Amino acid sequence: MKIYIVVGSVREGRTAIKVARWVKRSIDQANFSTVQAELVDLKEWNLPIFAGSHPPITGIYDQPKQQDWADKVASGDAFIFISPEYNHGYSPALKNALDYVGKEWQGKPAAYIGYGATNGSRSIDQIRQVGTQLGLIDSNAVIEIRDIFSRNKTEEFEPNEFDQKTLKDVLNKLIQYVSS
Repeated sequence: MKIYIVVGSVREGRTAIKVARWVKRSIDQANFSTVQAELVDLKEWNLPIFAGSHPPITGIYDQPKQQDWADKVASGDAFIFISPEYNHGYSPALKNALDYVGKEWQGKPAAYIGYGATNGSRSIDQIRQVGTQLGLIDSNAVIEIRDIFSRNKTEEFEPNEFDQKTLKDVLNKLIQYVSS
């Protein structure tokens, strides 16, 4: 089973990459025999703002990088989306990535990690709505990271006990959805 950890921020000095590395490390250390985790960094993908004449739901991909992104999404079995909360919403880079393709998201379980104002709850609410419309399966697996600003002073994210326990629950839910 391939779990893609989608780094939904492209800003300089971003926290999302630190959180993503913690998630990947935790999955690797858990030694799940059937789970393979991979970071999918939207900063590296550098998807142009979608401006195509064909809605992605048509499956007609004529934009730069669109078919490559479709192939990447299609090869994942489950997704963990990580996004900061910007102005009561989620990152525009993540919105663009979600909107870039259509059918490839359908039927795949998703989990969500947010941080920032209100611990990222409003960003998670919005991502879940869009994910549901795209056909992602909402596994009801969510981590809202508290006190991110006080725990984001080093190069590594500093999870607390609650974060660690919740991440285990998130992974178990994703595995259960993919296995059923």
